[in-house]
Amino acid sequence: MAPEDGRAAFVPFGVGHNGGPPLDPGVHWRAFCWKKAHAKAWKTPPREIALARLARAEEFGVSYREYTAVILDRGVHL
Repeated sequence: MAPEDGRAAFVPFGVGHNGGPPLDPGVHWRAFCWKKAHAKAWKTPPREIALARLARAEEFGVSYREYTAVILDRGVHL
């Protein structure tokens, strides 16, 4: 039950709740794989590629990160 003044409060779980295992098996493995893939995709490219991406991003009026995200998402250069 929440307090009368409207603030949030800790509400204990009901009787018999043991904080069992997650209902989504394999969630930790998928999180691990996602972190590895994300780090590999956003790894800093060689200087020449980064400068070329920066020049194209400025040409389109977007940030380097936004331009790189489009490249990673679509797989093609604009």
